[in-house]
Amino acid sequence: MANIYNFSAGPAVLPKEVLQQAAAEMLDWQGSGMSVMEMSHRGPEFISIYRAAERDLRELLAVPDNYKILFMQGGGLSQNAVLPMNLCGGADSTIDFVQTGSWSSKSIKEAARYARVNVAASSQATKFDRVPDQAEWKLTPGASYLHVCTNETIDGVEFNFVPTVQGDTPLVADMSSHILSRPVDVSKYGVIFGGAQKNIGPAGVTVVIVRDDLIGKALPFCPSAFDFKNVAENESMYNTPPTYGIYIAGLVFQWLKKQGGVAAMEKRNIEKAELLYQALDADDFYQNRVAKEYRSRMNIPFYLRDESQNEAFLAGAKARGLLQLKGHKSVGGMRASIYNAMPIEGVQALVDYLNEFAGRK
Repeated sequence: MANIYNFSAGPAVLPKEVLQQAAAEMLDWQGSGMSVMEMSHRGPEFISIYRAAERDLRELLAVPDNYKILFMQGGGLSQNAVLPMNLCGGADSTIDFVQTGSWSSKSIKEAARYARVNVAASSQATKFDRVPDQAEWKLTPGASYLHVCTNETIDGVEFNFVPTVQGDTPLVADMSSHILSRPVDVSKYGVIFGGAQKNIGPAGVTVVIVRDDLIGKALPFCPSAFDFKNVAENESMYNTPPTYGIYIAGLVFQWLKKQGGVAAMEKRNIEKAELLYQALDADDFYQNRVAKEYRSRMNIPFYLRDESQNEAFLAGAKARGLLQLKGHKSVGGMRASIYNAMPIEGVQALVDYLNEFAGRK
């Protein structure tokens, strides 16, 4: 059978070795007589799984000691409500946003339910093709926090710098679709969060990395299960956590360490992205509409010059085992998501097909 390559934006491809280990341990985890799905989250078996996952993630991202790692539920989208309920002082507070695509736009809309929002900068006028120049940002003195989405999964825009904040304003980053794909200086951020289903594991887990001084400020109406203080004090087990998702995430963290860690993954990701962008830029048959300096390494949207060929392109791709290349319904076109677990062989197979479909020799 020919190789199959899954370019889905999420839930996304997982490392083959991780899936093989999970399959081998499905009925009996390491002689316990139980599947991980059957374990008590307070039993010694799962506690060991949880602590290993937390430890390995802390090591991979060099998370400082004054930050907590929380494994929460509700997906990255829920954090758009959880964050203002934990970090802002109420309806009279202001949250600053930089609007760079679909996900930051969703964040703005949700946060407006809990506080004032100030769109400090936006690239909407240029159809989200870039990160606005920071010199143009209009930040609010004393804002509760500044929220950025450092990689827009749908629009394919990625930050190539760490934003500068005013005074003590915490920087909050949605890193859902590129966390663990490159080194990050966690100390520059107040909160980093991300849904697991891109680079970490299956849908159902949300990783939150939060600085200690930002914990314990939840608004009175914040649900207890979403209060960072409750979650932190109970090692993410205030309520039953997504145990199997944490287990798979832990296996992914182990796999990443074997690959050489995040710095090694960044080198691979640069190589994969350059290979694909080179094929898209070879002539005008395909088009990527993001300014080159802000092109994502993880999510690469592109369009055919003649969009009447879209269905033929997708059918041909599927026949070659290149799956999930249709673009998001809100923007159309195509999208290739090439997360950590996508091997360079998969990208090369896509490049070969791009060249063939374009009639290139």
